[in-house]
Amino acid sequence: MFQSFDSHASPDQGPPRLLALRAKLAAMGLQGFIVPRADVHQGEYVAPRDERLQWLTGFTGSAGFCIVLPDAAGVFIDGRYRTQVKAQVDLSVFTPVPWPEVKPGDWVKERLTAGVVGFDPWLHTADEVERLQRSLEGTGVTVSSVSENPVDTIWPDQPAAPAGKAFVHPVALAGESHADKRARLAEALRKAGQRAAVITLPDSLCWLLNIRGADVPKNPVLHGLAVLHDDARVDLFVAPAKLDEAVRAHLGPEVAVHPVEGFAEALKGLAGPVRVDKTTAPLAVSEILKGAGVEVAWGDDPCRLPKACKNAAEIAATREAHLRDGAAMVEFLRWLDEASPSGGLTEISVVQALEGFRRATNALHDISFDTICGAGPNGAIMHYRVTEETNRPVAQNELLLVDSGAQYADGTTDITRTVAIGDPGQEARECYTRVLQGLIAISRVRFPKGLAGRDIDALARFNLWVAGQDYDHGTGHGVGAFLSVHEGPQRISRVSEVPLEPGMILSNEPGYYREGAFGIRLENLIVVQAAPPLGDNRAQLAFETLTFVPFDRRLILREELSKGERRWLDAYHAEVLEKLGNRVSGATLDWLTQACAPI
Repeated sequence: MFQSFDSHASPDQGPPRLLALRAKLAAMGLQGFIVPRADVHQGEYVAPRDERLQWLTGFTGSAGFCIVLPDAAGVFIDGRYRTQVKAQVDLSVFTPVPWPEVKPGDWVKERLTAGVVGFDPWLHTADEVERLQRSLEGTGVTVSSVSENPVDTIWPDQPAAPAGKAFVHPVALAGESHADKRARLAEALRKAGQRAAVITLPDSLCWLLNIRGADVPKNPVLHGLAVLHDDARVDLFVAPAKLDEAVRAHLGPEVAVHPVEGFAEALKGLAGPVRVDKTTAPLAVSEILKGAGVEVAWGDDPCRLPKACKNAAEIAATREAHLRDGAAMVEFLRWLDEASPSGGLTEISVVQALEGFRRATNALHDISFDTICGAGPNGAIMHYRVTEETNRPVAQNELLLVDSGAQYADGTTDITRTVAIGDPGQEARECYTRVLQGLIAISRVRFPKGLAGRDIDALARFNLWVAGQDYDHGTGHGVGAFLSVHEGPQRISRVSEVPLEPGMILSNEPGYYREGAFGIRLENLIVVQAAPPLGDNRAQLAFETLTFVPFDRRLILREELSKGERRWLDAYHAEVLEKLGNRVSGATLDWLTQACAPI
């Protein structure tokens, strides 16, 4: 299987590791140190070698950091992990800190009056370091980069750096050759008066060069660093063993391959201005450039927005990937309906079955993240990962939340369905219906060109707000094309200021979570497109739905839906049946026909 069920958290190891780290900091003359969940490439997903936050604290979430001081160690986590963190860290030595509500600088000032807090400049962006420095101005506390990461020095069995092999992503799926991409981006650099741009994000690198890799679990990305020059040449810094002859031939003479150890020295020899993204590149990049007298031009990673706006070939391929995945999901849901009444299912057996249906497509490259399968109260843990220790029976009269996805060569999927096991009760139906109304609202919306995700996020929450409810995560994240399942800069979130543009793929996933009781999340993927003419023909955008899997009609309170909501739901289910009917088995077609009946 692609998914394992071993426990990655080691709360019992937290106290001795924290003690060892504090001793190391004292020897270095530091009063504190910041341990992020980050690597040199500043991607969201990190290899086992870079799981420093998990190793130190036991916390396994995909975002967060720990600030270690002499008498306090705060684990900063956002709303997705408020429940999870309490079960994964030793609360006698680590204190969960709600972030971003509590700013790290404010937290430090309350606990430290003087001294130096260290950080690894390869693991933090210039933007986040600047914010922390500003917040500490006028105090006796300063922050300073260190040349040696103290966590690495006390981690005796730290895994080796990943060494996955790269492979070619065909132009038929990419929709554009890497030569054309390089030329297009180089022209933008010339227009901006910039000689080069530094690229550190793994998915940006893979998108630009039409390659994929195997350095990060569940995400087909290559770990490497690159410099794109204004004449469209690229210097690629990567472990040479990762590139076979086929990949080198694909890259061609305009992409020069160098050992990754030569990256820092190569930066010193660049002619400026050199574009650096202060929100994604490690601070060390700009420090090296400035130290060598090379002018730094702050600007966006040149790949991020073009990568986010999928071309026609990428969207067509993604549609096919979602239909394939939708058929596998429907086979799974039919199986679940038949198997659950007799009992005996567990969260792990459900995860195993779902992966089996995806494997049966004979096209599965990997799952796109560890499947979140939460039965009953485990569904309220937003990013729950089942282990042998936490594995819970799928009991009668409860909700089961299953959030999963797949990596196919033609697309990345991410879908969540919450289903009834027996009769979970009226309150569960009321909450489910409100969440479904939020998903429908985003699916139906038309909005003026130029609006960002923050401008429409509230639409998904309206019915929950009216009931005094909400959820502590964004409504949608960007998704790559056979790349990272979480992709920036596009989001549907109250903090997202990036205007939505045609071709951007996002998730649409409102939810509701009651700690200790149940969790509900419903998720489709959608793609931004130009809205058809209407009214006074203002330029507007809308969403095309990519995911086609029925919702659980047993949990929908029809009388609570408006006429427009019922019309959308019936049309969606009719389309599910039309698109998937000839892709599923005969027995599943009978189940699907009933599941897609008009509401």
